[in-house]
Amino acid sequence: MRNPLAERTVSIRPSGIRKFFDIVAEMNDPDVISLGVGEPDFDTPWHIREEGIYSLERGRTFYTSNAGLKDLRNEISNYLKRRCQMTYDPETEIMVTVGGSEAIDIGLRAVLNPGDEVIIPQPSYVSYEPCTILADGVPVILNLKEENEFRLTKEELLAAVTPKTKVLILPFPNNPTGAVLRKEDLEDIAKVCMEKDILVMTDEIYSELTYGEKHMSIASVPGMKERTILINGFSKAYAMTGWRLGYACAPHTILEQMIKIHQFAIMCAPTTSQYAAVTALKNGDRDVEEMRESYNQRRRFLVHTFRKMGLKCFEPFGAFYVFPSIKELGMTSDEFATELLKEEKVAVVPGTAFGDCGEGFLRISYAYSLEELKQATDRIARFVEKIRKEKGLI
Repeated sequence: MRNPLAERTVSIRPSGIRKFFDIVAEMNDPDVISLGVGEPDFDTPWHIREEGIYSLERGRTFYTSNAGLKDLRNEISNYLKRRCQMTYDPETEIMVTVGGSEAIDIGLRAVLNPGDEVIIPQPSYVSYEPCTILADGVPVILNLKEENEFRLTKEELLAAVTPKTKVLILPFPNNPTGAVLRKEDLEDIAKVCMEKDILVMTDEIYSELTYGEKHMSIASVPGMKERTILINGFSKAYAMTGWRLGYACAPHTILEQMIKIHQFAIMCAPTTSQYAAVTALKNGDRDVEEMRESYNQRRRFLVHTFRKMGLKCFEPFGAFYVFPSIKELGMTSDEFATELLKEEKVAVVPGTAFGDCGEGFLRISYAYSLEELKQATDRIARFVEKIRKEKGLI
């Protein structure tokens, strides 16, 4: 029998995040504390759930248009104008997707020809590289540096650009580092993209979760909207991960091709979720603010606690992750995470799950209660002290 598998698909490594999820599941131990999942610990606000329930009671279980409910696209347009000062036509420049992940996939498939290069700053979300490969693109990995607070600089971008560069993925606020880009960073990057004729895919799923300056989109920089695919969604800001709903905004020429792929592969995003999302955008600003305040409290606690342990941990200003360094302990990220889970029953994600340059770091989510975080960091501190003693570091 001939090989039934596609070589391109086989060549893609499985997600490094899943390894530790699977180990925790197999352990089936109630004493394990997992800090690995990038999922809010809040319930979806009741008024949003209630709208989903109401849509079912009214029998609204039909397909929507391929691009999504008109009311939802209108509310996305209103939201972007209200929160980001950007104007998108709900009829021709906005579509609703099955989470932000689908938008990444179809966005790349809509614009890439075989051999086109995609610059992917890492550490970053695990989907960008495999989605580029599956779209016949060539990933060009750009390693972000801790000394730059994991921000992308103009100089780094210019060094990665070649005549084959077509797309830059902009993963900020960043998962896993919590890094953000400032207005001056975005303006410098935009200048390079316009000079070199590069499209930008900006993943802004954590745009509502920033703890210093308000998030700014590169699409708002003059001259950039027409060369930007903006991706966002409801999972993180509104605690709606299981509702599987995202959206993409792009110039009509790009968006109509994305809708074509979506039409054949998906048809439409879940109808119940779309009705719930209308209410989230109309009435959810206060919910987001309350969750953000809670995350900020946890963020400050974790940064302080890791520094108190003597581990280097730059201060993140976005998302809900910290990215402490364990380089001084002389262990790989995978070794540390494996031994920590085995000895102290705390699950974290090795930095290498987000790119090779994540070696020597751990991703720790603070989408958990302060009580859980305190218990987990007590165990981590005990483990770190033990390693230091074994290696003669203290």
